[in-house]
Amino acid sequence: MPDRAPTSARTGTPDAVHAEGLTWQYKGKRIVDDVHLHVPAGVVTGFLGANGAGKTTTLRLMLGLTAGRGTTTYFGRPLAEWRDPAKVVGVVMGGVAGHPQHTLTAHLRMVAAGAGIPDGRVPEVIERVGLTATAGKRLETLSLGMAQRAGIAQALLADPAALFLDEPANGLDPHSIRWLRDTLRQLASEGKAVLVSSHLLAEMQHLADRVIVLARGRVVAETSIEDLARRGAHVNVQSPLVGELAAPVRELDGTFQLLGDGRATIRGVTRFQVGDLAAQRGIPLHWLDEQAPSLEDYYLSVAEEEFRIS
Repeated sequence: MPDRAPTSARTGTPDAVHAEGLTWQYKGKRIVDDVHLHVPAGVVTGFLGANGAGKTTTLRLMLGLTAGRGTTTYFGRPLAEWRDPAKVVGVVMGGVAGHPQHTLTAHLRMVAAGAGIPDGRVPEVIERVGLTATAGKRLETLSLGMAQRAGIAQALLADPAALFLDEPANGLDPHSIRWLRDTLRQLASEGKAVLVSSHLLAEMQHLADRVIVLARGRVVAETSIEDLARRGAHVNVQSPLVGELAAPVRELDGTFQLLGDGRATIRGVTRFQVGDLAAQRGIPLHWLDEQAPSLEDYYLSVAEEEFRIS
């Protein structure tokens, strides 16, 4: 087995996690159906789907926690071939699991000892997740938000190159969600491959760099947030001479839809181009606004059948 950790931000190598043909069925029904996905390093990948879509089962298949068909490689090798898997991938599934009477520090020290990690790493990860003042509290006294942070601290003990989180924002208050967003983005900036499953679409639009959509056990779409915004954006304008924009917009291969009251919607042309066209022709603009489609709109368009069934 390889005895060194995979490359990470320290080398700048864009290693990744690859899953191919993941399949699992229960009582003759395929819960996960031939799933292929790619988790690159250095970005946050959102794994979206309704409750019951198969997100958690897919993660368990990727980690070898559930037996099924398909393969997953971590930085070029199956997880079982790494001597120190804790240095390869850290996992957060439902906060932190441990004896309720143990303090956070005692629990993390126990986990660290089992993974061959020095005790000195424990206060480092506790500080990183903002729980230094909570280090001496028993696990049973932790709030939901603290438990989620403690789970992330446990996952980071070995400084893994990849991080998987299953519905980490469930039940969190706005302050904790903001902290989670900032923390995961920082981890991705360090070169880690971050995969976050969620059904909270509005929050994921602010958190993820790219998204994979799972519906009824199958991957139905994959896109970057940047591409989503670019290809679906439209510009709203209002002007007493708005009709005079139609011809120049169409010359740029854009579409022009007159709405009445001096308003129009333009697609295929950016707001900067519309502003330049209006200035060049002396067309006064009373309103100019560019809107990108929401992740919710995108999700419902690609997972329409699942939405209708649910």
